[in-house]
Amino acid sequence: MNNSFGRRLTLTLFGESHGPEIGCVIDGLRPGLRVEEETIARLLALRRPAGLISTARLEPDPFRIVSGVYQGRSTGSPLCILIPNLDSRSSDYVNLLNTPRPSHADYTGFVKYGGFADPRGGGHFSGRLTAPLVAAGAIFLTALAEQGIFLGTHIARCGGIADRAFGELRADLRHLEQASFPVLDAARGKAMIRAISEAARAGDSVGGVLETAVIGLPAGLGEPWFDTLEGLLSHGLFSIPAVKGVEFGDGFALTEQRGSRANDAFRVEGGRIVTASNHNGGINGGISNGMPLLFRTAVKPTPSIALPQQTVNLATGEETMIQVEGRHDPCIVPRARVVQDSITALVLLDLLEAEAGTKQRNCAEGGGCSTL
Repeated sequence: MNNSFGRRLTLTLFGESHGPEIGCVIDGLRPGLRVEEETIARLLALRRPAGLISTARLEPDPFRIVSGVYQGRSTGSPLCILIPNLDSRSSDYVNLLNTPRPSHADYTGFVKYGGFADPRGGGHFSGRLTAPLVAAGAIFLTALAEQGIFLGTHIARCGGIADRAFGELRADLRHLEQASFPVLDAARGKAMIRAISEAARAGDSVGGVLETAVIGLPAGLGEPWFDTLEGLLSHGLFSIPAVKGVEFGDGFALTEQRGSRANDAFRVEGGRIVTASNHNGGINGGISNGMPLLFRTAVKPTPSIALPQQTVNLATGEETMIQVEGRHDPCIVPRARVVQDSITALVLLDLLEAEAGTKQRNCAEGGGCSTL
C-alpha cells in the first residue's frame, strides 16, 4: 500500500475513518518556512461540513503538530500532524460488513487486502483522510504565497447550475480564500444549494465540476513526456476521492476548435512574453509558460445515498439489496475545493523545490551562476 506522494517533498497519509486518529507526515520541507496554525484551522474549517447540504458527522478537527516545527517555523525534519476522530459511529456499518456499497472502495479494498482492511466508514479509503491533507496543504499554500504564487478553486458547475467564469483572477482568488460556499456569483451559489437540498430530500446525491486557477507560477516548470506538469497534477488530483476527470485550459472543448482558434499567440507585454489567449491553460509541451494555470476536475455524485441499491453478499455470493445508513454528504463538491487546493499546492511546491535543487546543482558544477 503506497500512502506517500511527491518526490523531493513528500506527504504520507495514515489512519482510518473510525480509528482513534488520522494524520500525515511531511518530509523534505525546507527549514524556516512559516507554519501558521491559524491558517491550518481556517482551511480545515472550509473542509468541515456546513448545514443541511453536508454530512451530519461533525468533527471539530483539533489538530496537533507533534514534530518538525519550532517557534512557528519548519525545522527541516519530518513534520507530523495528528487529528483525532471524535464523532465516528461504527454501529452504522455493522449491517454493511459483507455487502459492499455500490461505487465505493468496499469491494475493491476487500479484494486487494484480502478482507483485512478496516471497513468502518470506508476505513483508510474514506474522504475523512482529506483532513490531514488539508492541514498539510495550509503549509504548502503559505510557502507558495511567499513566492508570489496564489491559487483558488470555485464550483464551476453543480446540480445543473453554472457559476460565472473566472474574471480578474487576483480579486477572484482573494474572494475564494474566505468563501464558505466557493462560488464567484452568490445568486448562482444559492441555486446550487437548492439543487443539492432537493437531491438530499430525495435520498439522492449530485456531483459537479471544480475549477482551479493559479497565478504567479513561473515559466519552465514540468518536463516533457513522463513528468509533464499536466501529468503530475493529474496524478495528485485523481487521488482525491470522487474525482473522475481532469482537463486543462479549454480541455475537451479544444476538440471542437480549429488550430487557428485553439493556438495561444505570443506577444510582449511590459517587457514580458505572454500569450494573447489561454486556451491551453498555461501549459505548453508539459511545461508551464508563465500564464495563469487553469484546470477543472469532474467530481462524481456521492455514492452513499439513502435509496435502496443492489449489491452482493460477499459471504454467501448471493445478490441482495442494501440501504446505506449513517451520515453522508448529498454533495461533496463544496468541501472538496480546499482538498483540490491542497493537492495542487503539494504538486507545485514539490516541482519548485526540485527545480531549485537542479539549478543549485548546475551552478555548483558549472560555476557560472552569479548572485549579483
